[in-house]
Amino acid sequence: MASTISNIPILISAAAFLALFMLFVGLYQYIRQNARAHELTKKVRKTGENRNASSREKLSSETEDAARNPILNFLSLLGKRLIPEQSMDYTQTKTKFLMAGLRKANAPALFWGSKFLFAFSLPICFFLGIIFLKPVDGSTKLFASFFLAFSGYYLPDIWLRMKTSARKNKIFEGMPDALDLLVVCVETGMGMDAAINRVAKEIKLSNKVLSEELNILNLEIRAGKSRQDALRNLAERTGIEDIRSLVTMLIQADKFGTSVAQSLRVFSDSFRTKRFQKAEEIAAKLPVKLMLPLILFVFPSLFVVIMGPAAIRIYQGLLHH
Repeated sequence: MASTISNIPILISAAAFLALFMLFVGLYQYIRQNARAHELTKKVRKTGENRNASSREKLSSETEDAARNPILNFLSLLGKRLIPEQSMDYTQTKTKFLMAGLRKANAPALFWGSKFLFAFSLPICFFLGIIFLKPVDGSTKLFASFFLAFSGYYLPDIWLRMKTSARKNKIFEGMPDALDLLVVCVETGMGMDAAINRVAKEIKLSNKVLSEELNILNLEIRAGKSRQDALRNLAERTGIEDIRSLVTMLIQADKFGTSVAQSLRVFSDSFRTKRFQKAEEIAAKLPVKLMLPLILFVFPSLFVVIMGPAAIRIYQGLLHH
């Protein structure tokens, strides 16, 4: 037991050395990559005289953005070094970011860079804090360092999960209205593609998230993708099971020639019923959620207001006796 406790400072020192080593390696890679990008920018500016004005403006804007956000550039380079773009983890993270509505190319790299940066920086900050503030025993240091590293590694996952959940709720709330508009457009004689385009424009003010998804669906169809593939991509981007069922129904209706308007009407009623049931579920949970604030904040105030004067009178009466 004594030998184990004596080895704890050695383990902590090794972890701190590894964290600092990884930090210096990341800084070295960042400086090297930045210098390489600067050289490539010079070559492009020298040899790119025949490019049009729009491409030059795009290049300068990207260079300015990289210069303005060196931290984001460092996190992106760190994420790409740790998790290659061809790996399965990088592809899965890219799909999760599509579900969250984040479509930038370097978003997965920033995500993984943030995970590893938080995992190493939080324990280092803790060690610096205990050095300058208050000494702590070895077991507490070891436990706190592991806890902070674990928390820092999973903090970006929690943020991404919350953002994805909020976006799914927003899409789910707007689907019944969008399906009603789609039914109206189809019954008036519009084609499916034109109806989707019209619905995306109409619901832009009330539900911008769903409008963006329908616009992407319409752009994919215009770009040459089949409607089935574009609808499947919509289901993958949203990640909602009901939309997957809707996509399956639309593909089958298009394949077998059944009435699309009638199928959409049935799905619209189903979505509206589920939305109403979800609202009832949230309302049923409110009394349980209000119990803790009532006990902590409301009931003590009521006791003070109601029992305070009586307690004062009892105290005064006991003093007179």
